[in-house]
Amino acid sequence: MARFRYRMQSILDIKEKLENQARQELASAQAALNEELDRLEALKERKAGYEAEAAGLLSGTLKLLDIEENKTAIMKMEEYIFLQTERVRIAQKQVEKAREHLQEVMQERKMHEKLKEHAFEAFLEEEKKQEGKEVDELTSYTYGQKKKV
Repeated sequence: MARFRYRMQSILDIKEKLENQARQELASAQAALNEELDRLEALKERKAGYEAEAAGLLSGTLKLLDIEENKTAIMKMEEYIFLQTERVRIAQKQVEKAREHLQEVMQERKMHEKLKEHAFEAFLEEEKKQEGKEVDELTSYTYGQKKKV
């Protein structure tokens, strides 16, 4: 029996490598997003700490300078949270872009795998035909030999 060789195997190999790269890009984009989300959460916790401190400053003896500093810190935290939220949004877009790219590359790889399957099926069909032809020739030869005897 002949051995099956897919003539576009090198293209399929490249598509598999591209898919692996796309998976790695998605993983790194997801890691970056998680990092940005962690930073945002840390900023929110810090703001909550300042707000708790503000409640404490207002309950005891009022120190105007401390209250103003705390108010400024809270406003700064709100600004930082706004900027970090924007970074999170950008990171989410990058993750979505990487996911879409991975889907495209996966579709291309699957398409080439289907082509390989079809080529293999055609190869098997050709092998069956060849085998049937050989059996017919062997039967004809055997029948011819029996008639001569």
